[in-house]
Amino acid sequence: MESDDTSRTPERGGGAERLAEMTAAGVTIEDPATTLLGPEVTVEPGASIRPFTILEGRTVVRAGAVVGPFVRLVDVEVGSGAQILDHCLLRESVVEANATVGPFSHVRPDSRIGAGARLGNFVELKKTHLGPGSKAPHLSYIGDTTVGPGVNIGAGTITCNYDGVRKYPTRIEAGAFVGSNTTLVAPLTVGEGAYVAAGSTVTRDVPGDSLVLGRARQVTKPGWAAERRATVADVKKKG
Repeated sequence: MESDDTSRTPERGGGAERLAEMTAAGVTIEDPATTLLGPEVTVEPGASIRPFTILEGRTVVRAGAVVGPFVRLVDVEVGSGAQILDHCLLRESVVEANATVGPFSHVRPDSRIGAGARLGNFVELKKTHLGPGSKAPHLSYIGDTTVGPGVNIGAGTITCNYDGVRKYPTRIEAGAFVGSNTTLVAPLTVGEGAYVAAGSTVTRDVPGDSLVLGRARQVTKPGWAAERRATVADVKKKG
């Protein structure tokens, strides 16, 4: 059954008169025909909306921000000078001034991306605060997490926040460095300035300014590959 409530439904073309008013006020709308705006959306003068952008709910785009192309925002505040790049979905969250999101980022409700922070391609946030100047550039899932300022989260990092019954929090404190392909098993705290080595699975708190390694020791067997190739060749000959 269809709902009669259309108060939050974007207008196709954003409503020609409304888009014209925004343009006259100093908003850049590159392609009005592919721009969809809900009736409660606010776009400040000096902001830029690129083609195939959908703004819904009580979304606010501040002056100097750039949104799109191919972006959908639902109840999102985009701070001044922030950029929401190609193919992103954000819901019920805040992007602070001069932060960058995307391309191909998914920001789920109750998230906040701090001033100057960077959320990159194929990264998902859920109920997470990414601190000012912190970055998660690519290929990560960060859920139920508080990330302090100046943190680096390497590619392939996952916070394991769910055990099948309950959700648990992760805390990554200021200046910490989390190496690529890291698994952080919540509840967990990574202390201020700590380093987590790439490829680690971390199950206990990491003290500040320490290095943690949670991976198997590398074993090298010289000549093994050549011996295997010789054996395979011999088997093929005998055939």
